[in-house]
Amino acid sequence: MRRAVTLILAVLLLLLQYPLWLGKGSWLKVWGLNRQVEAQQQVNQQTQARNALLDAEVRDLKQGTEAIEERARSELGMIKRDEVFFQVLEKPSVLPEQQAKQSSASALLAASGIPARKAP
Repeated sequence: MRRAVTLILAVLLLLLQYPLWLGKGSWLKVWGLNRQVEAQQQVNQQTQARNALLDAEVRDLKQGTEAIEERARSELGMIKRDEVFFQVLEKPSVLPEQQAKQSSASALLAASGIPARKAP
């Protein structure tokens, strides 16, 4: 008799624990939802930072002409009136004079039937 009562109480205890661990509002689901909330909060922070940058850019474009000038220069290649544009090349591979000499020399070699040698 005592063993049956203990068994019945153990089964009742397990039945009461089921909703807590595996039911509709269980700890596992709450834990999973908390992880989703944290992930969404990180996404929201990134989006807020991006929106703040865009807002600052919009305000700058509405209020000043410097941002418009900068965009016109960088994206459209525009320059102001009476302004001189300089393009700086990082490392010229062949100077125009050398290129002209090379092309005329290779044309002479081709005309004479001698195969042209490539420069190192």
